Amino acid sequence: MAPRAQLPPEIQLAQRLAGNEQVARDRAVRKLRKYIVARSQGAAGGFTHDELLKVWKGLFYCMWMQDKPLLQEELGRTISQLIHAFQTTEAQHLFLQTFWQTMNREWTGIDRLRLDKFYMLMRMVLNESLKALKTQGWEERQIEQLLELLTTEILHPDSQAPSGVKSHFLEIFLEELSKVGAAELTADQNLRFIDPFCTIAARTKDSLVLHNITRGIFEAIVEQAPFAIEDLLNEVDSQEEEEDDDDEDNEDGMSEDDECKQDVPSGKPGSLRGAACNPSNEPAEDGEDSVGPVLQFDYEAVASRLFAVASQQSTPSQNRKRLYKVIRKLQDLAEGLFPEDDVPEKAYRNLQEEGRDQRTKKRLPTSTSHKSGKGRKEDSCPDLSSGSERMTKRRRRRRRRGSGAEPTGPQEQPGVPGQRGPRKKRRRSRAGARVKVAGSQELQTKQQLLQSRK
Repeated sequence: MAPRAQLPPEIQLAQRLAGNEQVARDRAVRKLRKYIVARSQGAAGGFTHDELLKVWKGLFYCMWMQDKPLLQEELGRTISQLIHAFQTTEAQHLFLQTFWQTMNREWTGIDRLRLDKFYMLMRMVLNESLKALKTQGWEERQIEQLLELLTTEILHPDSQAPSGVKSHFLEIFLEELSKVGAAELTADQNLRFIDPFCTIAARTKDSLVLHNITRGIFEAIVEQAPFAIEDLLNEVDSQEEEEDDDDEDNEDGMSEDDECKQDVPSGKPGSLRGAACNPSNEPAEDGEDSVGPVLQFDYEAVASRLFAVASQQSTPSQNRKRLYKVIRKLQDLAEGLFPEDDVPEKAYRNLQEEGRDQRTKKRLPTSTSHKSGKGRKEDSCPDLSSGSERMTKRRRRRRRRGSGAEPTGPQEQPGVPGQRGPRKKRRRSRAGARVKVAGSQELQTKQQLLQSRK
């Protein structure tokens, strides 16, 4: 009987990683980390592309088999931190490349009950890849290599990435970048990070990708602009306060730390005076409205870069129209104009109340009716049912033309039934009729007197 051929170590680890028992899977993950460190430091070199694909196949099903959210989070963190076990940047990028290729290949087979854990795994792997850049000092060449890798495997039109992978990546990229590098990255470096998204947004023919890029990258920058400026102002104020404190300490000749050392012995923890002098012991209070770290951007530079790619002839009209809207918002931010949504609620309510007061003041003179006698004109109430001021003005003109003189009594109020008053024309006709009746009565009495005399 021929001896059984021994399988490669990568396949053996993959089989153990996809086992049914959790203890065996955890042990396989620990062995995999040791194997990666030993293999990377060996003289033979690192892993090949096919070997890492086999490793990721086992890691994918290791995550597939894991239940319970807390254990899933712990396993996802352990898997994502395997990138730091590789010794070279090329090996780390190959590890990331095979991860995204595995997710693209296996994504359509994931059921909706397991989507959340793989969303979390994608977020953690992206976070650790950015942390690897941070440990290397945010070198430009390595940033370009990572962005090229992500663009090729996820956002490029020729990539095999499903829509779910693209959408989730565009949703979490800016958020994870702000978590890792908000305190260190400059505006120029942040512009370099979003530069591939500008190019893809101008060239893509996929409307979903265009929508996700504008919503997840550019509009997110616009929405975070007030918080970014607030953080920048707070940083400037803190620096000025530190300089003022240093000047005061130099003038007094003694700092607060020296006073703490003189007043409180160093070996007594828990002293009230020592706790007051040590600001690091105070717990940091997180405000309810805090949005976390926010990236700083040069909005004029971002708008210029977007305009440069959107104004090209090869840019589709739909993409150009969508990007021009974002460019206008960025230009407004560069000029110091914020969107209306960023106005505080209290100030917005005050503006509304002021507008209502002004409108009511304008309506008050027209809504009240004045008593008019001889020599006064009556300000009639406008017809609210018609809703048109032009009609009321025409009616007034017709009345004035028809009457020929100022009214001596209350006029008819248009649109208000039951309040109709006599006009001057009718009063004249009625007066004439009364004169005629009085004259006829006088003739009759004279004739009767003449007949009686005869």
